[in-house]
Amino acid sequence: TMPKKRKLLAQLSALQSNSSFPSFDALENRNVTPDGDSSPKSSKYFAIEKRNSSRLEADFFNQPCISLAKSFLGQILVRKLPDGRELWGRIVETEAYLGGEDEASHSKGGKQTQRNAAMFMKPGTLYVYQIYGIYFCVNVSSQGEGAAVLLRSLEPLQGLDAMRELRSASRKGPTKLLKDWQLCNGPSKLCQALGIDKAFDQRDLTQDAAIWMVPGHDLPGEQDVVVTTRIGIGNRGEWAQKPLRFYLRGNKFVSVVDKKTEREMAAMGHFSCS
Repeated sequence: TMPKKRKLLAQLSALQSNSSFPSFDALENRNVTPDGDSSPKSSKYFAIEKRNSSRLEADFFNQPCISLAKSFLGQILVRKLPDGRELWGRIVETEAYLGGEDEASHSKGGKQTQRNAAMFMKPGTLYVYQIYGIYFCVNVSSQGEGAAVLLRSLEPLQGLDAMRELRSASRKGPTKLLKDWQLCNGPSKLCQALGIDKAFDQRDLTQDAAIWMVPGHDLPGEQDVVVTTRIGIGNRGEWAQKPLRFYLRGNKFVSVVDKKTEREMAAMGHFSCS
């Protein structure tokens, strides 16, 4: 019947639109009988895709800043370009900015401005700001007045050619071909690779058609996460020393590795020294 065929076509296009699992292509010609019936649900990949295709919703973002910064690790950021291509990256490094007393936060002292308004909006709102007048950084608001999480690094999963195009378009002079690990290993590189600029400020990750997050299928445990100091905030007194940066240990897509902290954590039995 027609509705059945329509349902099948919808399922197949959903499967094809996600190429992060190579086995999906095989599904198109699998389990389809002449009358248009199909049973893709029998595939284990279908179950994974099903889980990954649903975006993270408001209740996920509605948690305290430090907790959200850790929870982001392993989740997948998806950016849909105007031409329909989707860029997927696994979040491997974040920083928490707590607002209020946090001297390194753009919302320290609870100060709300036109620039940082997104930090005071509902959890899951993007806060995009410019550094050095040219580069952009993207943050996600959390629970707490003026609190937000900086996305520092991604492990590219899909759309790497498009990421290379976007990165080279924003770099001056002759450019060498970037290696995979160089595409998104830093907050402004991440924004370049995904084509994120000031136009994304105040967008809602739970609603937006061009950018969202989906659940990762291989989430890290506490023992996989390195907890250390944030980067580039040297003149913020005690706040420069607070352990508010989180990254996946042993992941080569992280921007800056803290060997000293990793050794200390291993010595305390947090994880085995590799």
